[in-house]
Amino acid sequence: MNIYVGNLPFSATEDDLKEVFSSFGTVVSAKVIMDRETGRSRGFGFVELGDNSARKAISELNGAEYDGKVLTVNEAREKKPNNRFNRGGHRAW
Repeated sequence: MNIYVGNLPFSATEDDLKEVFSSFGTVVSAKVIMDRETGRSRGFGFVELGDNSARKAISELNGAEYDGKVLTVNEAREKKPNNRFNRGGHRAW
């Protein structure tokens, strides 16, 4: 299961995410989302764990404090398509 982790401190790394979530099970992947222009963390990331481990991590870490910030942890939702080029009846190119 893919988990969304929000309100991360900007100093958090992928290794930090792995460390926090490894106590719940084997971390398949961990990714901190970076801003393309600045190269700085955008303050959120994703962690992939097995389903049972993920549910436990979500219930225990959502609202928990990490490095002075209160985390938002929940099941990740699929990204919606960006239709910004197809507004007002114009044809997308």
